[in-house]
Amino acid sequence: MTDSVSSPSRPRAAVILAAGQGTRMKSPTPKVLHKVAGRTLLDLAIDAAEGLNCQRIVVVVGAHSPQVGESARKRLGPNATVIQDPPLGTGHAVLAARDSLADFEGDVVVTYADCPLTTAGVIAPLFDLIAGGTDVAVLGFEAANPTGYGRLILAPGHVLLRIVEEKDADLATQQVRHCNSGVLAADRATLFSLLADVRNDNSKGEYYLTDVVGLAHDRKLSTRAAFAPEPSVQGVNSQAELAAAEAVWQKSRRNALMTEGVTMPAPETVHLSWDTKIAAGTVVEPFVVFGPGVSVDTGAVIKAFSHLEGAAVGEGALIGPYARLRPGAEIGPEAHIGNFVEVKKVKVGKGAKANHLSYLGDGSIGEKANIGAGTIFCNYDGFEKFETHVGKGAFIGSNSALVAPVRIGDGAMTGSGSVITKDVEDGALALTRPEQQIKAGWATKFRALKQAAKDRKKDKQ
Repeated sequence: MTDSVSSPSRPRAAVILAAGQGTRMKSPTPKVLHKVAGRTLLDLAIDAAEGLNCQRIVVVVGAHSPQVGESARKRLGPNATVIQDPPLGTGHAVLAARDSLADFEGDVVVTYADCPLTTAGVIAPLFDLIAGGTDVAVLGFEAANPTGYGRLILAPGHVLLRIVEEKDADLATQQVRHCNSGVLAADRATLFSLLADVRNDNSKGEYYLTDVVGLAHDRKLSTRAAFAPEPSVQGVNSQAELAAAEAVWQKSRRNALMTEGVTMPAPETVHLSWDTKIAAGTVVEPFVVFGPGVSVDTGAVIKAFSHLEGAAVGEGALIGPYARLRPGAEIGPEAHIGNFVEVKKVKVGKGAKANHLSYLGDGSIGEKANIGAGTIFCNYDGFEKFETHVGKGAFIGSNSALVAPVRIGDGAMTGSGSVITKDVEDGALALTRPEQQIKAGWATKFRALKQAAKDRKKDKQ
């Protein structure tokens, strides 16, 4: 789920910093390609920039993670990235984007690809400050525990006097809870003019973006802060912090859905994705997982322990418990997909039912058709996928194997245990099982022989 803001009066651009090493993640996957709500951290940062109506987006990447650059360019185009090499601080990273924005006239916001909860709505107040005459706007937050953060020293009206890094803070400054998120906005020309004067005469020998505030004061420019809730600006630097961000996102989205009229008896057990759409009047039972690309219409019931991804569920449909809907599943109104039924790339008609233990892959099921327990759409020959189509009102007997490509006509039936390899015309019955044979007394004799052999073996021991 993303948010957006109204159209700006001046053009906007975003510089997204994504060059961090991410060593604390201890993962072969670059930090910003980890996911929250099924969406990479980088994509979430780009979503925020797009939600702010930024006309230009530049992603600053490191030479150590070519995958990050590839991901950004795949979404934004071939000229969307610049490389910071070597990494010499946040100010140096923003300067890497200077040439890419040389012809841009408007306001620039600097954001971070490892802050997945920093949405467009969180950042937007910075542009409001700029529109009101502020030259440099900084996003802050009030920390419950400010240890480790740079402190914002303010005058009345959220006028920002300076940013003090913790290592340079005296005892009084350490008590300040107004902290720096790192997100900053300014006119493009102002921002890069200030950055040109930033020096690296500090313990790390790096160029800090925060130094532009002091430089702006030296030039008599206006600097002010806007504030956001602490969780919305928290960065991700470890697997534990990634999980914490996921938990915050999930709780917020679940609460929003319940406010909109979705029933969740145990919301803390439901897992959503960034684009999950659930209409009011839907019931979602405990331990349901929504992967990306799911929409659910009103009146549907998603029963416990079901997993949905890339699927659409129609009005009043019943899913689960223990159902799996895979990409391309389209479940029609009032249809039933029951326990241990897997549906992949099948369009299920209104009122159709598949209540037990089936695999339905590639094809369609007509309105009010009934799929018996144990039915398999045999869709793959080891090389290609083929489709199975079941007509309206058809009845598929339990334990049927429908070998694609095959079509079962409207109102047709298949006998239980049949392997159907040819099309079945409308209203016909297809049977492929052999005739049953009865051998009277055979079972009794068989048991007696087996028991006698078992007894002889015991006697020899």
